[in-house]
Amino acid sequence: MEQQSPLAGITVVEFGNTIAGPFTARILGELGAEVIKFEPANGGDPVRKWPRPYVDGMPAPFQALNRGKKSVTVDLRDEDQKEALFRFITEKADVLVQNTRPGGMEKLGLGATALCAAAPRLIYCNITGFGHAGPLKDLAGYDPLIQAFAGIVSVTGEADRPPSRVGVSIVDIATATWATIGIQAALLRRVNTGRGGVVDASLFE
Repeated sequence: MEQQSPLAGITVVEFGNTIAGPFTARILGELGAEVIKFEPANGGDPVRKWPRPYVDGMPAPFQALNRGKKSVTVDLRDEDQKEALFRFITEKADVLVQNTRPGGMEKLGLGATALCAAAPRLIYCNITGFGHAGPLKDLAGYDPLIQAFAGIVSVTGEADRPPSRVGVSIVDIATATWATIGIQAALLRRVNTGRGGVVDASLFE
């Protein structure tokens, strides 16, 4: 008898770009969730424009991070589209994953406070550079920057040569892994309580 995927029946909405957010949603998709990736109408996820190698006319990293997802473009400056998106998330989504610039989703009326108030079962995952509290919380983060800021670069490289970043985006990948663990824990808690909540993961932490 074929075994059902662990997250079958779970709907994930992704507002992700580059690596950390998309990889989080990709893991959830591999576990059986339906992932719907919402992208800006003016070009979409920046990884779509990364250089070669290409697979089927698309950068290989984009394919690797977003395979199996449904993709929808949305213009969040359009009030009708934004209202329709709000309804879709609050009525259909189990999980929302976002790694946009700090404060961006709140300005659009799509932050955790507004959406979780309208849909208490929603699990809302923020992935930021420096976390949701503290003096650096409003700053954007990026894997190479965090590698340098956290000191990883200082212990990486070759003897008698300048320090260098780790070639693989280990900060993004590790953050996505912790975000996924937090989301799964929140899903398990929801089974017992009926309520969702907020998961915060940060590159620096």
